[in-house]
Amino acid sequence: MAMFPYFCTMLTIASSTTHMQDKEGKGKDIAVVDDHGLVVEGLRSLLRTLPDIGELFAVQSGQALLDVMKVRLFDVYIVDLELPDIDGVDLIRAIRERQSGARIIVNTMHEEIWTMARLTECDVDGVILKSSDPQLIKEAVRSVMEGRRFFCPRFHRLYARLVQRSGRPGREGDAPTARELEVLRAIARGLRTSEIAERLFISENTVETHRKNLMLKLGARNSADLVMRAVERGFLRVPCD
Repeated sequence: MAMFPYFCTMLTIASSTTHMQDKEGKGKDIAVVDDHGLVVEGLRSLLRTLPDIGELFAVQSGQALLDVMKVRLFDVYIVDLELPDIDGVDLIRAIRERQSGARIIVNTMHEEIWTMARLTECDVDGVILKSSDPQLIKEAVRSVMEGRRFFCPRFHRLYARLVQRSGRPGREGDAPTARELEVLRAIARGLRTSEIAERLFISENTVETHRKNLMLKLGARNSADLVMRAVERGFLRVPCD
């Protein structure tokens, strides 16, 4: 642990049984990315009661986790969406790039419709909303360690509301994709196509493609109408973040 003394802590959790241990007999290691100490302590208290948990490794920023992943990987990642340095969705993508088989659980307090839309685009194994019963995190961890997915009941209800608002996600006329939402927020801030392209590291043609898709999905006539419709349908906050 001396290698990362300033931004992470490691909590070793004793294991009482062995039926889910890996080939070396070692418990499953979990990385928690959350900048709230009370949340980490709460997770520690809950997860220590699960069988076959090895180490709970906690970091307070996305970059801290990526630095640690240069020297070691984990079995399960519990990620908050709101971090001080990296957008949680971008961190999930980065984890997948480094460890395609990672099992990722999102643990977030955000329940806005635009958050639900972004989560439907993420390749995650579970979602727990912090307003839910804390015991559900144990069920989520058990599920993903067994190769199953777990989404808390409240997420299912919010997802159903998203479907009602925008049709079946992933088809024309549905909720914007995560990248389209990034372009949408930039449009709402009044950025020009060239500025959006530079900020998102994409071409101007790609920006225009996303703009056209957004206007099609939301039935907008122009950029001003696009922003207004996005606010009405819950894909943008006012003021825009």
